[in-house]
Amino acid sequence: MYQGVNASEGIGIGTVMVAVDPDLSFEPHAVEDVEAEKARYQAALDVFCAKTEAQAEHMKTAVGEAEAEIMAGHVVLAQDPGMTDAIMGAIAGGTCAEQALQDTSTMFENMFLSMDDEMFRLRAADIADIRTGILAELLGVQVVDLSVLPENTIVVVHDLTPSMTATIDKANVAGIVTETGGRTSHSAIIARALEIPAVLSVANSCSALRNGMTAVVDGSKGVVLAEPDEATLAEYAAAAEAFAAEKAALEAFRGKESVTADGIKKIVACNIGSPNDVTNALEHDAEAIGLFRSEFLFMDATELPSEEEQFQAYRKVATALKGAPVIIRTLDVGGDKEIPYLDMEKEENPFMGFRAVRYCLENADQYKVQLRALLRAGAFGDVKIMVPLVTCVEEVRAVKALVEECKAELEAEGLKYDENIEVGVMMETPAASLIADKLAEEADFFSIGTNDLIGYTMCADRGNDHISNLYQVYYPSVLRSIKNIIESGVRAGIMVGMCGEAAADPLLEPLLISFGLEEFSMSAPSILRARKTISQWTKAECDELAEKALACSTAAEVKELLEANAR
Repeated sequence: MYQGVNASEGIGIGTVMVAVDPDLSFEPHAVEDVEAEKARYQAALDVFCAKTEAQAEHMKTAVGEAEAEIMAGHVVLAQDPGMTDAIMGAIAGGTCAEQALQDTSTMFENMFLSMDDEMFRLRAADIADIRTGILAELLGVQVVDLSVLPENTIVVVHDLTPSMTATIDKANVAGIVTETGGRTSHSAIIARALEIPAVLSVANSCSALRNGMTAVVDGSKGVVLAEPDEATLAEYAAAAEAFAAEKAALEAFRGKESVTADGIKKIVACNIGSPNDVTNALEHDAEAIGLFRSEFLFMDATELPSEEEQFQAYRKVATALKGAPVIIRTLDVGGDKEIPYLDMEKEENPFMGFRAVRYCLENADQYKVQLRALLRAGAFGDVKIMVPLVTCVEEVRAVKALVEECKAELEAEGLKYDENIEVGVMMETPAASLIADKLAEEADFFSIGTNDLIGYTMCADRGNDHISNLYQVYYPSVLRSIKNIIESGVRAGIMVGMCGEAAADPLLEPLLISFGLEEFSMSAPSILRARKTISQWTKAECDELAEKALACSTAAEVKELLEANAR
């Protein structure tokens, strides 16, 4: 048995096929004809981009628009002036195209890898995938092709890149196993979209698993079994049938309201990173957008997006939701989120430094561009402004004052805007939790960002293996913090939601119902399951369970209690 990361749910049973990475080795050499070498690189880049654009078009129909956007993003990154200028500069200095690409892409890759935020670390994998594609063109090498596979194939590969999944034949792939990657990697996102069971980060799987082996991929538990005996195989075959039946049963919740067993209405929403993600959210029956991470508009650009560019992006989402709420987080830059063209000063401890709302308020003119775009988009739907990393009342008041300035400007210019737009707080710091009652007097809504709240409360970096055991929502300190935030908002009569990963945790959801959480926002594939979980509990049952959970002393005790009462 091999343990890995449970990246895409389901159970796949089939025959192993190990996909061997192409040989992209080369001999660095000095270049005599610089212009010819530049032209050679440009030709390879052009072919790569053309192939990638074709893959993106294929993915639109085979997988979905949101997943196709991943491939389209490869083209944008490959053509990024910062990267291409550096490569051309290195070639001008006499470096061969292969080495120039290798050095420059590695520099960008390391920059993204140094960031803790998993959404930004995805860019490192994208850069590596782009490097492989362009190098293959320069060297005339064939990359891994998964378009023609035998039926019931278990694909085993070092890293399942977006370019590989763009051509994968879903009908013939029973499961995916990789040596790298996590739940938020693009390979995991696409595997979930394709609904193929996947277990990632299985150490040495490319050598441990051999061609022709029978294997079981349990994407729900993150387990891979090689050459199972007949009894085990039969057990997993039955489990696969049960999983398929459960998944089919979830379809009964499509189009239904999200209500508890005793009729209390909730909202199950979706987190998105770009306007193109909204299609996937709606396909999975999201009732709202609980978090739109606006920083991706900035990160995918080479300069600050204009008011018009931002307005069009926000309006696209607002229009698609047809009046349902869209919570848009204002620029959350700094910490692990670095945007090169902003030229932010390096800090010893950026996570507690000049970031998020602190940066935005210090750069008020730049911030007002975003606030104006949000106000204008509000005329086309129920757009709400969310302020990240709030630690004091003064920050909320300052943002609201800027919003009022922007309203006056738009009024004077005769532009349509939402004069009643709501301004809320992303509750993700211990400071915000401790003054939740005071913030509730200033904010129009709360949305709990559990990812940072857990990290800051437990002083634990989830990317640090030595202390990752401390990064759990089940710790009593974190639960008490969440309870205080929700109850403070409820007492003040404002909407309280949660946009962190914990909102999709079926073990935690009964406690959130007890505390009074109104909106649960999560990744698209989790929506129907969350709606089912909510429907299974009455408020009284949740209150009884919450009382027991809050009396626990350790995270292990809390989790054991919740698992014992899971439905």
